[in-house]
Formats: sequence, structure tokens, C-alpha cells
Amino acid sequence: MAGLSRSSSAPTRTILPPQELLDDLCSRFVLNVPKEDLESFERILFLVEQAHWFYEDNSVEQNPSLKSLSFKEFTSLMFKSCAALRPYISHFDDIYKDFTSYKFRVPVTGAIILDESYERCLLVKGWKAGASWSFPRGKKSKDEEDHTCAVREVLEETGCDVSKLLKMDDYIEVVIGQQRVRLYIITGVKEDSLFAPLTKKEISEISWHRLEDLQPAGDDTISRGLNGLKLYMVAPFLTSLKTWISNHPPVAQKSDTSSKVQLGTCVWKAKGSSGGGNSENSLHRVGSDQQNVDTAPGKSFRNFKFDTASILQALDAAFAAS
Repeated sequence: MAGLSRSSSAPTRTILPPQELLDDLCSRFVLNVPKEDLESFERILFLVEQAHWFYEDNSVEQNPSLKSLSFKEFTSLMFKSCAALRPYISHFDDIYKDFTSYKFRVPVTGAIILDESYERCLLVKGWKAGASWSFPRGKKSKDEEDHTCAVREVLEETGCDVSKLLKMDDYIEVVIGQQRVRLYIITGVKEDSLFAPLTKKEISEISWHRLEDLQPAGDDTISRGLNGLKLYMVAPFLTSLKTWISNHPPVAQKSDTSSKVQLGTCVWKAKGSSGGGNSENSLHRVGSDQQNVDTAPGKSFRNFKFDTASILQALDAAFAAS
């Protein structure tokens, strides 16, 4: 386990999670759950995955000495330390392999969010270095409806609540390998809306992109747009999306792009990502009556004026006293 440190830029992160922390995570996320969630290793590893997210998002951030672990490394530690999982440690490799294979069969839902002119869509970029851009989407939870999952995943990844904009019949569905992927087409989102993910260390950037720039040579799952953008699960949806748009012309008239958000401009970037940015953007809930709040720097000083008369009076009194 000596080689688990991920980055030489953080030499202080050398300590594996102590037994007390692993026991707490095991108790919180694995043991104290409904009995049916412990009836298969697939469900158990989903619980361990939640414990891993909690460890990375909270324990590691609060303790600079703790190692940041991959999911496989963390799961191995949990199997070795958790009494309920320890009897199966000899089968760990097979269990983990079966779980990763199973995850690629879990249905995925999300959304294709279009701007008012239907010329641009919102894409999110993953957290890891070299990550691809994709539509906001994620795997369904147990017994979760497709549209419910889509709303939840979009909210988690962009901070956008599209529940009032989602139409049950407006979606594109493809099967990639053994995985069904359904993306609902969402319209009515203003380009100048503010976005920020609710999850940590999952999304590094959010941007609007022109649809015509995303067109690849084929419909491969992994592709590059005409602008060189690295894309994942985007190309298979573009042809059907173009057909949908032709059958549902936008209400908003096309306008001069000079009045719009710059093409490909990042509308949110996590702190610490290359290129800077601010992860403290306010969340804009589309489909609600919330008004845009002025959060730009210096707001409290914009209407400030010196009380010149009082200052001069005070100076005169000071001179007279001297």
C-alpha cells in the first residue's frame, strides 16, 4: 500500500484512513441500511461507493495528511477492515470486476439543455485531468423513475432545477453496449443563468457550446467535435437532436451572438482547475420565480458617498481647537 499517494504535489498526504474512521464509515454506510440492500454485492459496493465519496469529500479535505484513494483502493481497505466484508476478501478481485461490469449495465438518464435559440447546449466536464465533456447525466438509483433521475442528476451536476421544464415525451434514448441512456430535451433555460454543481470533485467546468461545433465524423461514444473538444456520450444523440429541433422550431428568434454568452465560454469552473474560475457562483433555479441577485464584488460600496459637509465641519472644529 506504500504507493497509494496520487500526487507528488501533496507529499503530506501519506496516511491511510485509521481503523476508527473505517469502522465509522462501515457502520454509517454499509451496516445500518435496510436488509434488502445487503442481499447482493452489487448493492453493497454501491454503498461502499457512497462511503468513498464521503471519505474524499469530507475526511480528506478536513485532514491534509490523509491519502486520496481510488475507489478500488478504498474498497480493498473496507473489505479488509469491515468485519461483515472481511470473510470475502479472498474473492475481492472477482467481486470488484463483476461490480464494474454491472455498473455499465445500469440505465443512465440526464438532459440535453438547449438555449433559447436551440443553437447551443450545456455541457459539463469531469473532474479528473483529461476528462471529457458530456451532457449532465448519471446512473439511476434503485426503483428510481427515469425523469426523477434526470432531474436529480442535472441538479447535482449543474445546480439547475429543471423539474418544471422537463416534458415526459421529449427525450432521446440510445443503447450503448448493454446500457440504456435516456436524455430529456430541456428548453427554456436562459443563457445567462448561473450554474454551479452541488457535488464535490465530480464536475470541473460547465459551458455552453454551439451544436454545430460538436458534430463528429461518426456516432462513437468517445469522439471529438469539429472544434477539437473531447466528448463522451454526446455524438450518439446529435442526429436525433437535430431532427427534434427541426420538428420543434424555437420560439425565440435567432439574435446577434454579440449579445449572448461568448461561444464556448466557461460559465462555471471549480477553484483550483486550470484557467482559474470561481466555484462560489450563486445557484440559479430555472423554472422558478427567483430573481437574479447582484453578487458581484463591491456591492455594499456602490451607493456609498462621503458626507462632505460633516467631514469639513469636523476639520474646522479640529483646526479651531488647535
